[in-house]
Amino acid sequence: MNITDNQREYVAAAAAELRNAGFRVEADIRNEKIGFKIREAEKARVPFMLVAGGREVQDGTVSVRGRSGANLGTMTLSGVIDLLRDETARIREDVQPIQ
Repeated sequence: MNITDNQREYVAAAAAELRNAGFRVEADIRNEKIGFKIREAEKARVPFMLVAGGREVQDGTVSVRGRSGANLGTMTLSGVIDLLRDETARIREDVQPIQ
């Protein structure tokens, strides 16, 4: 999610990088307020939201939020990819096959 139109290209590039890493990604680059976008994503039960503002673009990072609204901090895209891989591995371990 971008905060202003200035981060549109950065968000699109970040989404492409995450897709290339094998994750399902939707970039919300609409011209809406960030609070509105976050509420919509929470209602849609999006597991992780990545937010990019001017500071994140400058630093080459994204701000990561969990579905429960937990702020997971600012991370590089490689850090986000590691987080998502760890999370999917954990979920796969928790799922028991039906016998």
